[in-house]
Amino acid sequence: KLTEETIGSIIQCLPASVVEFRGGELEKYVAFPIGDLDESTIEMLGSLTIRKIIFGDLLVPEVLLARVLKFFSYTHVQELEFDSCVFKGRGDWAEMADPVWARRFRNVTAAALMARQQALSSLSHWLGTLQDLAVTSSHVTGLPCDIGRELRALRSLDVAQNNLGDASLAPAFCKGAFPELQVLRLQRNNLTSYPGVCESMRLLRELQHLDLSQNKLTADPSSSCQRPAHLRIFNFSDKVLDVSCNHLHVVDVSLSSLKKLFLSQNGLQAIPSLKNCPMLDTLHLDNNSITELPWGEVKLLGHLQDVAMADNPYNCSCSGAGALPAPA
Repeated sequence: KLTEETIGSIIQCLPASVVEFRGGELEKYVAFPIGDLDESTIEMLGSLTIRKIIFGDLLVPEVLLARVLKFFSYTHVQELEFDSCVFKGRGDWAEMADPVWARRFRNVTAAALMARQQALSSLSHWLGTLQDLAVTSSHVTGLPCDIGRELRALRSLDVAQNNLGDASLAPAFCKGAFPELQVLRLQRNNLTSYPGVCESMRLLRELQHLDLSQNKLTADPSSSCQRPAHLRIFNFSDKVLDVSCNHLHVVDVSLSSLKKLFLSQNGLQAIPSLKNCPMLDTLHLDNNSITELPWGEVKLLGHLQDVAMADNPYNCSCSGAGALPAPA
């Protein structure tokens, strides 16, 4: 039982680097005072080795949460994780003190982010130093532009398994939002338009890793949208892969469910092996440096519905040249 008398002994039992609080309702502790601490208590908290705190299966009054987080701000905690929690009410976030670098929410229920922009404005200092944020499986439908602008140092954002749709991305990644974002995970949302997603990403100048897998995206090869120049890892899905307009010289693809592969405008000198992509029906290889097509690959190309291979420096004397597919 948590009381003012027992809190000291509880603190002394926290030598671990990871501490977990799981199960129950915390409403009865709302009135528990966490005021200014004396120097000896602050020194003791600073000596703890706690780096991560997990709150799981809890009903959490936000007013208490703000006070608890202030309490742990005197430690060296760098990561907070909330797993299957329900946040109730509204907290006084002005009570927050020093920030943590990472925060993770999984399967949480709370008031919609779009309705909390003004309430979270008092967290400007804290949001401005956050580097890693995950809000997964939490029915998120939108990310406020203003909050994105406050997340000035964020490097990684994971919003997988939510309800984000095409129309919600452009407002979320508005001008000035997420200026340092390098990793963005959007898998398992309600995205359908690749050109729309691409256009929404164009202001993320530092983006290096984008995961769009397990959505229902449709690709439009004629789209003129240019992905962020620094993009290095691009997981489109297990159905469609578009890595055109890059500097690839070799591609090794092995995806049993892949249906569409776009590799135009690269530096490929040979066609990638298709034997590990049995479901493939579309292949675009325009504007590469391909000179020869092995007969085995030519036979596989004949089974595809859409093949585009124009503007390559083919050597017409190569084996199988007579079977080259007509340029699309």
